[in-house]
Order: sequence, then structure tokens, then C-alpha cells
Amino acid sequence: MVRLPLTPAEVARGRRLGVLLRRARGDRSMLEIALAARVSPETLRKIESGRVATPAFPTIAAITDVLGLSLDAVWTEISRSDSDGDAVPVEADHRAVERLTA
Repeated sequence: MVRLPLTPAEVARGRRLGVLLRRARGDRSMLEIALAARVSPETLRKIESGRVATPAFPTIAAITDVLGLSLDAVWTEISRSDSDGDAVPVEADHRAVERLTA
């Protein structure tokens, strides 16, 4: 099976997901969250760094559950577009965790 290259939008969405999860983790250790979500710390590190832009659904579901985030809200945050139809840059998404956990 051949895997198609990721689109720029998928890569950007993966980066936004990583930033959002890293901020939601806060002061908790990566190891603590990974173990609670039953994923490897390396997997969590790769997702948070944006190296895995399209992680498996069960992985994200487990991580967001441990972090107390809604999957619907996470999807909404990482899929937002600006007025030009381009993905919102990671830097512009600094209040996402506050909106998700409020």
C-alpha cells in the first residue's frame, strides 16, 4: 500500500494539534499523560512536535480523554480557517486550550 504525501493543510493541522495537546498537558509530564492514555511517550512526543500529523483516531481519543478535552472541540480548533480559507497558523491559536477547557 502506497501512502500519499500529506497536504500542507494536513501538516498545518497536525502542528496545531501538537501545540494544543502540549498546552493542554500544562505542567504534567509527557510520561504521565502517555501512560494514562496507554500510548508510548515517543508517540505523544511525535504528535506534540507535529512529526505525526495524522495520528490514529484511537490514539487521539485516548490522549484527549486523559487531558479532559472534547474530540469535537479539538477538531473544531485544529480545523479553523482564516478569511482567506488557509489554515490558521499555530501562533494564532494561543487561546485554544482555554476555550476547550472552559
